[in-house]
This record gives sequence, C-alpha cells and structure tokens, in this order.
Amino acid sequence: MELFRYHGLGNDYLVLDQNYFDLELNPERIKLICDRNFGVGSDGILYKSSKEKNDYCVKIFNPDGGEAEKSGNGVRIFAKYLMDAGYATNEEILIPTLGGDVVVTYLNPKGTLMKVYMGEATCSSDKIPVIGEKREVVHEKMEFQGKEYFTTCVSVGNPHCVIFCDEISKAFACEVGPYVENSPLFPHRINTQFVKLIDKNNIQIEIYERGAGYTMASGSSSCAAAYAAYRNGMVDNDITVSMPGGKLQIQIEENNIFMTGPVCSVGKVIFDNEFVEQLKEL
Repeated sequence: MELFRYHGLGNDYLVLDQNYFDLELNPERIKLICDRNFGVGSDGILYKSSKEKNDYCVKIFNPDGGEAEKSGNGVRIFAKYLMDAGYATNEEILIPTLGGDVVVTYLNPKGTLMKVYMGEATCSSDKIPVIGEKREVVHEKMEFQGKEYFTTCVSVGNPHCVIFCDEISKAFACEVGPYVENSPLFPHRINTQFVKLIDKNNIQIEIYERGAGYTMASGSSSCAAAYAAYRNGMVDNDITVSMPGGKLQIQIEENNIFMTGPVCSVGKVIFDNEFVEQLKEL
C-alpha cells in the first residue's frame, strides 16, 4: 500500500489513491495513519476515491477521523498530486469537494505554484452555520472562555470564526481555539483564525482548525480571514496573508475568492505489512 506526502506552507497532507490503497477508510484507521507517534503523521488525508483517471473528486479527512468540506491547502496539494501521477495534463482543472467545486490553474510546469478559485464567501449565519436568527455575522460580539470577542464568521465551503486582535501568538490560539471550535454557537464546530491587521494589504493570522488543532498554515483560513477583514473595511481586495508556515495571496472580486500559493512534494510512503495488519484490525 502506497501513499504520498505533500505540504503547503508546512500544512502537511497524505494523499491516498484508491489505485494504490485498497483498504477502506474509517475514522479509527484515519486517526492511526495521521498519528505522529503511532502512524505516519499528518494534518489530514486527501483521498482519491475513484479509480477513474478523469475523476478528480477528493474526500478530505481531518486527523480526528472527521470529514472536512473543503481545504485550500488540501486542494492545491491534491492538484499537485494529480499532475505528478499523470492524471491531470491541462493547465486548468476542476476538483469537486464536499464544500463545492474548486477550479485550479497551474502557474508553472511542475505544478508547484497554482491559483485556486475557492468559490463564493458568505457571512450568512445559516450557511456557516451559527445558531440564532438568520443574519450576517459581521463584527458580532461572542463569548468564549468567559471573555467577549468581536467576531466575523465566514463560510468558504467550510465554516470559520475570525477574531481580530492587537497581538496574536501560537499560545493564544491554542488556549482560546478549542473553546471557539466547540462552542454551542456552532453546531458543526468551526475553524478559528486570530488576525492581526498590518496594513491595507497585509494581515497576519494564527490558526486553530476544527478536528486538527493548531496549524502552521491553512488556505481556507487565509481566504476566510482576508474576506472578514475586507467585509469590516480593514483591507483592500488584494491581501497577503502571513502565517507561521508562509504566505498566501488572496484576491476578492465581490464575494468570489481566489488564492495563490505554493505546494511541495515530500515523498512516497510504503506501509509495512505489520502496520497494514494493525489497520485491518480497526
């Protein structure tokens, strides 16, 4: 059984292709594979669930075994794999995800840099979702861990809660993030971004992802944070998002979100028979 490791700005994923991995995925198997001590270790799994060459549909799994609707870094990585494996030969491809179709444009011959149309962003409470009456969740006061924060909530195919702060840090994200993720305000749980405004074209973020925890970089989080800053009148429509893992460029055209960033191939993993037997027992 073979799988393939990639990262986007330090956000690492394993790509599983049904043509090379014939064991059915379930939450317990996903958790073991993603475990950094007992398995291979990763921030998630990208699963090509069809053996058909031209079927680019991807299933995205978090390391806790849950399925995610969309991932910005994930779709870039999956697009890179499709090129590396010889499935994708066109300059532009469409990748269906649970959170909607994503259009990827390769910007160089090796597919290490690409521009992604992530779809439309919305702050509508019923689309994210956020409990309560239907409304635009923009600059809304919410309480987490006994403290009030002004938040803007965004869906870019998956849910995000954006909190603007004067100062941000990994420690702060890890302290507050779990309370936001599991707040009863968010029935499907939520990804959280802590944002520091730099200027009209630059923001800095720390990320706590639903089902994954603290993350060095996230494409969908960058899109959500940039859109939230744009909706609050803090930035123009061309934004550089800086994260511990690196930078992504986000362009906003009305509610349409475009993301440009790199991907790196790390290598191939071949499971030992002993580990396969452990997986079969789950």
